[in-house]
Amino acid sequence: MTSRDIHIPVLLERCLALLGPALERPGAVLVDATLGMGGHSEAFLERFPELRLVGLDRDTDALRIAGERLAPFAERTTFLHTVYDGIGPAFDRAGVDRVDGILFDLGVSSLQLDVADRGFAYAQDAPLDMRMDQSAGTTAADVLATYGEGDLRRIFERYGEEKLAGRYARAIVAARQTAPIERSSDLVRILSDATPAALMNAGHPAKRVFQALRIEVNGELAALERALPAALAALRVGGRIVVMSYQSLEDRFVKRVLADAAASTAPAGLPVELPAHTPRFRLLTKGAELADDDERARNPRATPVRLRAAERIREDA
Repeated sequence: MTSRDIHIPVLLERCLALLGPALERPGAVLVDATLGMGGHSEAFLERFPELRLVGLDRDTDALRIAGERLAPFAERTTFLHTVYDGIGPAFDRAGVDRVDGILFDLGVSSLQLDVADRGFAYAQDAPLDMRMDQSAGTTAADVLATYGEGDLRRIFERYGEEKLAGRYARAIVAARQTAPIERSSDLVRILSDATPAALMNAGHPAKRVFQALRIEVNGELAALERALPAALAALRVGGRIVVMSYQSLEDRFVKRVLADAAASTAPAGLPVELPAHTPRFRLLTKGAELADDDERARNPRATPVRLRAAERIREDA
């Protein structure tokens, strides 16, 4: 299978429509902060023949595949191995200052889900790795082996919003006394055994725990908290940003940051809003946009997406 077979870009036409007005000028720069297998970037490079792309990804396999896919545009592309919170230093390495468009397609990629031995999918037996960058860092198996019951409960509650977090944490700590928890099938069995029979039909018991482990292993929310303000600061006037989230924790943070950027900072009761207090951005979406029924049918991975976008309308004071 080729990268085009594996990866169907989510909300592609909507991303093109939202970012397009900022990318029409000669020499415009688009940052794909989550390059993946290059599906979105390929469409932008085809649509805008003078566009320059800076693609970031922590996954070396994704960078290799995207590089092959985007080889016809080699003169207009720069690829960097970094987590998206390295967006500021990445601009220096790519030789750019301000940019015209930024795209974040958050969460786990099709490549990571579909390669069984990466350990992201609870439906496939594999080593519990879950690192997006397999060249460094702590694995999910390491987390399960070393975190105390309280820390496991915390990450299941915070990153998975799991109501049975305490019950699952206790079951994991008890099970690892007998044998290491090193494979996804081991963890699924422990979680299934710990789930009350009355709740077994309320969704797969491993779904939220696997999400929480993935976020913990990759520091996803912490990286986003650093990356999004840096991305907004890098946009020139007229520049636009699109962020696609796939779980509520990410979307709530994105919503708050974009809303703050689009709000007036004038003190309450001020008779006239001074220019320094006017909003720096305007929102391009009313709430979070969803994939329509046709796209969900074609690409089930688009089902949870929440898209938000904004445009810079003035420089910072």
